[in-house]
Amino acid sequence: MPFDERMLNGMGVLTAIVDCGSFAAAGEALDMSQSGVSRSVARLEARLGIRLFDRTTRSVMLTDEGRRFYEQIVPLLGGLEEAAASAAQGASAVRGRLRVNLDPFFSRLVLGPRLGSFIDRHPDLQLELITSDQLGDMVADGFDLAIRFGDPPVSTLVARKLLDTRILTVAAPSYLKKHGHPASPSELESSQHVCMKFRDPLSGYPFAWEFRRGRKKLVITPQGRLTVNDVGTLHSVCTAGQGVAQILSLGAESLLASGKLVELFPEWGDEVYPLYALYPSRHHPPAKVRAFVEFIVSLTGGAPRDAAA
Repeated sequence: MPFDERMLNGMGVLTAIVDCGSFAAAGEALDMSQSGVSRSVARLEARLGIRLFDRTTRSVMLTDEGRRFYEQIVPLLGGLEEAAASAAQGASAVRGRLRVNLDPFFSRLVLGPRLGSFIDRHPDLQLELITSDQLGDMVADGFDLAIRFGDPPVSTLVARKLLDTRILTVAAPSYLKKHGHPASPSELESSQHVCMKFRDPLSGYPFAWEFRRGRKKLVITPQGRLTVNDVGTLHSVCTAGQGVAQILSLGAESLLASGKLVELFPEWGDEVYPLYALYPSRHHPPAKVRAFVEFIVSLTGGAPRDAAA
């Protein structure tokens, strides 16, 4: 198929519809009429010989063929945008809109308090942060980047590991005064202790309690009737002395340093949980994505394993 430069306009309209969520919103963003947006999509569909969107009165969704095409053109358009910026300014520009899907815990305890320096550094960037305990469909939801804990799903997404953070088993001094300090993880299976569980957003079930020391692995069934899905709640209930919890060392540094929480089994400290950056292109990501990822790396130390290890 010979290249037709008019296809560039259609591709721009396509990405605007995906980003904005509707033909009408895309028209507003591009200063086009809704009928003009529809005609542009129709011409692009005719040129490609595929249907790009499924449309109802309430929603617009990419077809399977449309999704594959979109995933291929996004890095190309991003490359064109960066090339134009480079020609005009002598360097790639961090500008435009950046939509990021964020783990709520990471956003609140790690990113949020230090985000101002990134925003000040890039005045031409419009940053949109969406916190969710689910990754969802990055392409359909219009995200440029996701920062998520846990091993990434099998998909076409590019995954870059940012760090491994230790999983700590902790309790407050007031809890230990009342219940005693368990000598080993297996003691948490007895009725003497009360443990708080954390729900895995993917499975809907509490995370298993695992302990590692070198090659040795121990899995226990802790005793307790409380399950939560919010890290802030887990921290506050645990510091109040209500039970034993497993938490990530990332974001808990001040609680440990101040003595509000005590690590129970430092000798079983080899269990870790990864943090990943995910983005939809296997080509070089845009400058705005690279800049945000590097900022996250600077917050977490940029090491494969965090400083608490």
